[in-house]
Amino acid sequence: MINVFLKQLEGICHKDQSSISMLANASALLNEHLDNINWVGFYLYNNGKLILGPFQGKVACTEIAIGKGVCGTSFQRKALTNVANVHDFEGHIACDPDTNSEIVIPLIYEGKRFGVLDIDSLEYSRFSGDDEDELEAAAYIISKALANKK
Repeated sequence: MINVFLKQLEGICHKDQSSISMLANASALLNEHLDNINWVGFYLYNNGKLILGPFQGKVACTEIAIGKGVCGTSFQRKALTNVANVHDFEGHIACDPDTNSEIVIPLIYEGKRFGVLDIDSLEYSRFSGDDEDELEAAAYIISKALANKK
């Protein structure tokens, strides 16, 4: 079965445009595609920390140290991090105190790390195994496009 969302994302990521424009459109597409989320966007690796990139949602934290919070931990571990209850995650950074669950997927292509895709929800346990699979595929598409823009 063809995943229409991933095909749309590929279309966004293969256009001749800046990385910022691509990520802005990717965050808009993710925001339209995913139900019951309150924030979706990117933190980009720059000068040893994660810097806020394009996003959809409330005002967000602008810098995250590597290894700190869900984003910094996911980036450091190079692994998807799905947190059912962020209030139980030691060191969680509460940019929006109403957020209850979060999923973060590192943006990695051929060993090079670009940042993370971060998605928050007001619901506890919002993100399923199917979400994990689809979002890892999305992160791969985005990571590959970022690698080809450098």
